Amino acid sequence: MGRYHFIFPRWSNLLLPAAVVAGMTAPLYVAFMVAFGFSPKSTDVGYQPVQPIPFSHAVHAGELGIDCRYCHNTVEVAAHAAIPPTQTCMNCHTQIHPESKLLEPLFHSYETGRPVEWVRIHDLPDYTYFNHSAHVMRGVSCVECHGRIDTMERVWQEHTLSMGWCLECHRNPAPHVRNPDLVTQLEWGWDMDAAERIAEGDRWLEINDLHPSQDCTTCHR
Repeated sequence: MGRYHFIFPRWSNLLLPAAVVAGMTAPLYVAFMVAFGFSPKSTDVGYQPVQPIPFSHAVHAGELGIDCRYCHNTVEVAAHAAIPPTQTCMNCHTQIHPESKLLEPLFHSYETGRPVEWVRIHDLPDYTYFNHSAHVMRGVSCVECHGRIDTMERVWQEHTLSMGWCLECHRNPAPHVRNPDLVTQLEWGWDMDAAERIAEGDRWLEINDLHPSQDCTTCHR
């Protein structure tokens, strides 16, 4: 009988069971990682932490109609939206509910000079650059990223804020652009049909000569 010539050494047969197991589990692993990557836990959609003070945007921005820029007073001039300092809150609360137990962290902050430890909700990765003023001043309303925050008793994260989500807006900006004077009127446009809303967006894209960049360096600097 002729002799057989093996390409691989005999000990490589021991790797066969491992290869079979890997082949069976790899699809499950990929499916799990994809599902995890798009889950609310990963994207933070719905993230709604408890804050040190039960501040209601539904009351302040909704019922009372306080303009977003009164508290977040840097959105038109800076990359970051300022967290309102204690003094901004105390402009009202020296007179309104000055004995409230719920506002004790605010009063303590006012007395000691130590800031209220608000919990950040919309937190982009450190490798991502986002400029609030560049968007707000060109007619991208707060509602486009934060949702109808004027109806939220306790704020949650409405959108994924993922790269794909941002690029989707940069590729098709018309439905998300309005008159820059209306950016804090969060209810504006909700009674329009899609065609009317896009036409209005196209009008302001042309007026302001807007061409959103899709280059990597726009957000990754």
